[in-house]
Amino acid sequence: MSSHKEAPAISNDPVADNTDVYAFVSPDKPDTVTLIANFSPFEDPAGGPNFDEFGDDVLYEIHIDNNGDARPEISYQFRFRTVNTIPDTFLYNVGTIESITSKNWNRRQFATVTRLDVKSGSSQQLGQDLPCPPCNIGPLSTPDYADLAEQAIHALPGGRTVFTGQRAEGFYVDIGAIFDLGDLRPFQNLHIGSQMPAAPGVNGTKAANVQSIALRVPKSDLTANGQTPTDPTDPHATIGVYASASRQRSRVFETDGTVVSTGPFVQVSRLGNPLVNEVLIPIPQKDLFNAQVPVNDQQFAAHVAHPELAQLLPVLYPGVFPNLAALNTSGKPRADLLAILLTGIPAGIVPGFQNTTGTVQADLLRLNMAIPPTMRNPSNLGLIGMDPAGFPNGRRVFDDVTTIELRAIAGATYALVDKTFTPDKAAGAITQGLTSSNTDVSAGNTVHYLRTFPYLGTPHSGYLNPNDNTPAADLNATPVGGPGTGRGGSRHSQDTAMLVSGALLTAGALAGGAALLKRRTATAPVGAPVGADPSPDDATDAP
Repeated sequence: MSSHKEAPAISNDPVADNTDVYAFVSPDKPDTVTLIANFSPFEDPAGGPNFDEFGDDVLYEIHIDNNGDARPEISYQFRFRTVNTIPDTFLYNVGTIESITSKNWNRRQFATVTRLDVKSGSSQQLGQDLPCPPCNIGPLSTPDYADLAEQAIHALPGGRTVFTGQRAEGFYVDIGAIFDLGDLRPFQNLHIGSQMPAAPGVNGTKAANVQSIALRVPKSDLTANGQTPTDPTDPHATIGVYASASRQRSRVFETDGTVVSTGPFVQVSRLGNPLVNEVLIPIPQKDLFNAQVPVNDQQFAAHVAHPELAQLLPVLYPGVFPNLAALNTSGKPRADLLAILLTGIPAGIVPGFQNTTGTVQADLLRLNMAIPPTMRNPSNLGLIGMDPAGFPNGRRVFDDVTTIELRAIAGATYALVDKTFTPDKAAGAITQGLTSSNTDVSAGNTVHYLRTFPYLGTPHSGYLNPNDNTPAADLNATPVGGPGTGRGGSRHSQDTAMLVSGALLTAGALAGGAALLKRRTATAPVGAPVGADPSPDDATDAP
């Protein structure tokens, strides 16, 4: 749902469909930033014999705006080349794939990575024909998938690291309920059309995989001045990030079954903040939104300032959102949402915090790189959960962006820009019911996260893929190694008491809403570990 099949045209082109974008300071290497762009929504692990892959005819890009003009100054480009090594078989592999150079593996894919300096037009090829891992087929074909994936983590020049290949879907959402007329299972007993009792959420993407591009780069690789930012108030500390997929303008289908693409590349999909095109943009404009670049997003700002879902919540849940209903009736634009999604949050709104890129309205995922990762008790509710290292300050893999944005749309953040407004109590309690608390980073027992790069977990195998809401049976390997060892990037444990950063998970609960956020940021320095003791021993909990 984050951006899965969000527009009519791209729904028919899954290999070019951006599903999620993540940008965060790497918890295991805090002098770097990890950028992740995922594609191919609702990927069926058992979808053989032609298993999912990247498109050789698609230009994949991750873009960085580092001067606030909503135009990319840096773009990382990814192109793929697929080779059939055993042309006389219908099989993806003819035996066990024991390595990424295995002679038993028929259909292989290779990545080329290029860094483009947009202003000068110069480019640097960072890596060519880097092997991708196979898809996770099953215990006979890919018995030690963690090792296969680890072999596909490649070092690039300049202290960069890349992985391109299949991962477990990390975005969790009760998509079946939400698109059933805005039903939220934990509160469906209050829904105007429901006769059902309250119930736990069901993760609709739990058994799915994605095709993932993960890139880890030094912070200095992203800033306009080439420096590593350390001051959160420094304008150079914040970058805007979005990903895109482009196709050549013309495609010719030949009678021999081949397809020939020609002409310049045209953007067909893009993604910055989660759920913008999915939830805020009307259906007739969704394909237009995907084709536009962020600098043109002012044309869509009215849908952010007056979101349809905010109008629907008081209707769907009668009597639950009276203050939101009054705000809707007033016609006041949602300055809080405009800031969160289109400009970043300026200094002075949340004490001690800012991630603005200026006044140009653009759908960019904004990351203040000077805010360090939260190494103890990170909140999956990010900034509204008193954790400034999380969404909407970038986005970590475990951030519950659906709940965060639902609460914001319901009015939980409006008091930050209008002191006379009191959020409805329900606004700070909305949840899709997939986590046990704001410090639960396991997404309701979803075991999809690694402690180190590339962070998204071992993909579900086709053979062992579950057909219910339980974790895949093959996601139970023991973690190997630690940060900087080159290992640990492809294995993880089912122990949901371990954070993605390797810190111990301890209990915590959200007391709710903008007032709590203001109290947290007023009493602790930005980036301080949430819930940590002021003792030097806290450092030992980090990886």
